[in-house]
Amino acid sequence: QEQLVESGGGLVQPGGSVRLSCTASATIFSINTLGWFRQAPGEEREFVAGITSAGMTAYEDSVKGRFTISRDNAKNTVYLEMNSLKTDDTAVYYCNVVYYSDFVRGPYYARNYWGKGSLVTVSS
Repeated sequence: QEQLVESGGGLVQPGGSVRLSCTASATIFSINTLGWFRQAPGEEREFVAGITSAGMTAYEDSVKGRFTISRDNAKNTVYLEMNSLKTDDTAVYYCNVVYYSDFVRGPYYARNYWGKGSLVTVSS
């Protein structure tokens, strides 16, 4: 019954990199903007990055220049390449459908497709 499934994550050192993957159903992938949200310990869940069906991207200010969201249409998969990782990036990362009033300015919200997520722990 899962329509969005995350994979990847794990333990990584500060300054390191990791790539998360999210595979969606063909229907969801083709018509919706998809993206990543994260929830750090003791923090509220927040938007990280999004990508439209046309390939336009948006990022939270704290990850701009470090994270890259991309998509593989043939595989119905969205990726989040995370570079120059900081301890503050430690969180459970979730893939979800993203909706908004203004894609350029935000804010960004998620549909109710929450799964287990993928834990990324940045620690030395």
